[in-house]
Amino acid sequence: MMFMANSSSRLSSFILLGLTNNPKLEVPLFITFTLIYLITLIGNLGMIVLIWLDSRLHTPMYLFLSNLSLADCVYSSAVTPKVMAGLLTGDKVISYGGCVAQMFFFVSFASVDCFLLAAMAFDRHAAVCKPLHYATTMTASVCTYMVIGCYVFSLAESSIYIGFIFDLSFCHSNVIHHFFCDIPPILDLSCSDIYMNEVVLFIITSFNVFFALIVILTSYAFIFIAILRMRSAEGRKKAFSTCASHLTAVTIFYGTIIFMYLQPSSSHSLDNDQMASVFYTTVVPMLNPVVYSLRNKEVHNALKKATEKMKSVQHLALVTDLCSLHN
Repeated sequence: MMFMANSSSRLSSFILLGLTNNPKLEVPLFITFTLIYLITLIGNLGMIVLIWLDSRLHTPMYLFLSNLSLADCVYSSAVTPKVMAGLLTGDKVISYGGCVAQMFFFVSFASVDCFLLAAMAFDRHAAVCKPLHYATTMTASVCTYMVIGCYVFSLAESSIYIGFIFDLSFCHSNVIHHFFCDIPPILDLSCSDIYMNEVVLFIITSFNVFFALIVILTSYAFIFIAILRMRSAEGRKKAFSTCASHLTAVTIFYGTIIFMYLQPSSSHSLDNDQMASVFYTTVVPMLNPVVYSLRNKEVHNALKKATEKMKSVQHLALVTDLCSLHN
């Protein structure tokens, strides 16, 4: 299903080619994406609830982590349910407005992730390099302003750029060679001159990625210097362990983003782009809560406390039910 249109017409919908045209693969892929999405929601929402319930986790690092989990939920939810619906029903049509909304929420909250990872690196720098001044450096108001800044800047730049994209003329086709409304395949459909859009996209993405990376790398340079100066092996081990989860998340997230957006357009491969896109739209949001909980004693203790509390509540409810039956 494809059509041609003149440059003055506005498309009413797009067709997403999706991940496969093989009917035999649709059900296995649907099951896989469903499991990944459920783990993503349970893991990230569980992390938010756990941080909210346990007062010991009401610290700057976990404020940033709870917002990272929220951003992961939103940008995964912008893409994955539509992919699942397409695999299950075969309906690959997405409305023009739906495409705009999908791109907006995905780009905005992926950008929020970029800036939050930078904020978390600065927080680790303050904790390791200036522990005596940590409480006065990372105050509640400073952390709140940093989080708000991440959202405001990301939403503003996404709104401006996506407005430019959908002001283009789409007159060649309405078929998107991708499984969601991502920027590069949408630009490929335009019959307008997209040179400036590509330049602006490169500048914005480069700023988001490299500004955050500069903050992260600079923070960790000072962190490693501080760790090397520590005399206690136990202190060095503890400092490394507090940073390991964040470094893992940074490597996974930025590796795929750089591969996808910061390579020349001539070297883009649809298959490689789709593989990278699947990874950062579905797998990365699922991995973040796993990465931050596997080696984190504070999260383990909070989870253990929450589990024990649930068991005690269930036991109390059971005893109450037995008493009421006995009476």
